[in-house]
Amino acid sequence: MTLLKESRTRRRRLGVMVASAGLVATLFTAAPAGATPDPGDDAPASKGVSQGTAAETEAAIKRGDIPAPDEVVTSRNMKHVANIPKDALPGTNSDLAFQGKYAFAGNYDGFRIFDIRNPRAPKTVAQVLCPGSQNDISVSGDLLFLSTDSSRSDNSCDSTTQPATEKDSWEGMKVFDISDKRNPKYVAAVETACGSHTHTLVPRKKNVYVYVSSYFPHASFPDCQPPHDGISIVKVPRHAPEESALVDFEVLFPGEGQDGGGNPGPPANPGVRQTSGCHDITVLPSKDLAAGACMGDGILMDIKNPEKPRVIDTVQDNVNFAFWHSATFNQKANKVVFTDELGGGGGATCNEEIGPDRGANGIYAIKGRGDHRKLVFQSYFKIPRHQADTENCVAHNGSLIPVRGRDIMVQAWYQGGVSVWDFTNSKKPKEIGYFERGPLSTDALQVGGSWSAYYYNGYIYSNDMAKGFDVLKIDDHRTNRAKWVRMHELNAQTQPDYFNRFRG
Repeated sequence: MTLLKESRTRRRRLGVMVASAGLVATLFTAAPAGATPDPGDDAPASKGVSQGTAAETEAAIKRGDIPAPDEVVTSRNMKHVANIPKDALPGTNSDLAFQGKYAFAGNYDGFRIFDIRNPRAPKTVAQVLCPGSQNDISVSGDLLFLSTDSSRSDNSCDSTTQPATEKDSWEGMKVFDISDKRNPKYVAAVETACGSHTHTLVPRKKNVYVYVSSYFPHASFPDCQPPHDGISIVKVPRHAPEESALVDFEVLFPGEGQDGGGNPGPPANPGVRQTSGCHDITVLPSKDLAAGACMGDGILMDIKNPEKPRVIDTVQDNVNFAFWHSATFNQKANKVVFTDELGGGGGATCNEEIGPDRGANGIYAIKGRGDHRKLVFQSYFKIPRHQADTENCVAHNGSLIPVRGRDIMVQAWYQGGVSVWDFTNSKKPKEIGYFERGPLSTDALQVGGSWSAYYYNGYIYSNDMAKGFDVLKIDDHRTNRAKWVRMHELNAQTQPDYFNRFRG
């Protein structure tokens, strides 16, 4: 392992039941749980490293190339203003959503609600025990949506793990009423093929459509049969969420045979995951557009009819992308940033050996009009700071920082920390700020770091898989205008039109 110094100096520095299903959630206060819940999924395993790798990590810390364990470093324009450790929910922290003065944080064991009225001192409002990885989370009005992508004994929040080979196992979407933030109520569940790894909301007046992304079908899984070449679409009536239902499974990669369409993966394309569904979809409702990150493919879709999304263009990168993970539009909707989750989020890929083009972002221009629009590759971006080989690091979830006339994004990189970068010049993207901690361990690869990092009403919020909920502040002339853009609600995968909404 070779760790290179960067060119600039681091600074040290639920209880309700519905008649149909007996859906039950357990609500905690800020006090620790009385019992350990059945886990939503297995905790990421620690992987030992060679003595040489451990020694080089220690040497890099002594040289100042990387921070020490638990040490926080930032660029000069970034400040770490708060951290709230895990509490009643010990599982892996996952995604974030926002509404008004609240932040909603997913966790493999349930979800947590924070009052962020004072971002420098967030307060826990509720913790809900409802195991089921990944517990990807979104909010819309009085409803909260939670993804379950681990095979469970039933759809209740008291469920336990059960093999996917059993027909009565359950995976899919859960819906909660959050009109009372201190007492969320579990009101509906919808089973979806292969579960719900992630989901994306498409609000449409009286209804919310949910695009459910899932993958990895197998002939031995009764509820996850190949080919699995599309997405489940769930319709949720806002005023009757208990009537939530699956309305379609939309095929996005038509093809013949057991594997359907999409990228075939190996042996034709070594190092690339075969497409058997999508990992994540981002929608831009103001433009009736969606971008899908679908394992071996990136796609652009028309969603004017939310029940029948249409694929406009499909792209592949069989040289540098291993797993198309997520997508972000710029505000003008003439660019998409796709991320590559090389190593599945559990590998050390931010080092000299892997290089700058793998495990990175791919910036694509959207050229043409209507159904003739095409995704055209522009460049890659990866954080310029090498990490230790005991740190999982790869491109992950982020959002725009709303600055009119510029394309600026904040993004999580697991143990690579949080990066703020500018891709206004699509050919020459550059990092303009960062926050990170030192490795969790110097002698083993322990999975952790920032899962999601999003900008919301003047602050950056990060959900660290191991360390908890972080609040950051960036003070930079390139981003300061964003503080005047005020949102009432933010789900990063349902991108708003930032400049045609409420401002403060």
